[in-house]
Amino acid sequence: MSNLVRYDPLAELNALQKQFFGDDWLSPLKGVNIPTTDVYTNKGNELVVEAHLPNFAENDVDVHIDNGALIIQAEKHEKEEDKDKKYVVRESSSSFYRRIQLPERADDGNVSAHLDDGILKVTVPLTPLPEPKKIAIKNKTTAKKK
Repeated sequence: MSNLVRYDPLAELNALQKQFFGDDWLSPLKGVNIPTTDVYTNKGNELVVEAHLPNFAENDVDVHIDNGALIIQAEKHEKEEDKDKKYVVRESSSSFYRRIQLPERADDGNVSAHLDDGILKVTVPLTPLPEPKKIAIKNKTTAKKK
């Protein structure tokens, strides 16, 4: 009697996901939380980017536009010295980077950014799309009279 094993085309992909994001003790990214970033349009006249950056302060975050792309960077370093504990210096750092290509109609001169309760909200106004131009349709007899 032979055992049939069902082929799973996604098994290798699932294994890679577990290696990077799972509880595998060999994973170099174990315990890393990747912050959520939402990008959407609001009423069609502005692009909104919301980055969830808990524990970052305003001076930890840099927002700028470079070559038609919105760049959001955040970096935080903490250093703690405690003579009552066994270690001399305890250091930790966390960072965040997102690059979002802006549409051609982005008004990059009027971008605003606010950080409230760990959520960075960047608003990019969009110039209105031109109104479609209506073209009158004429028949042959109407066109010859003019």
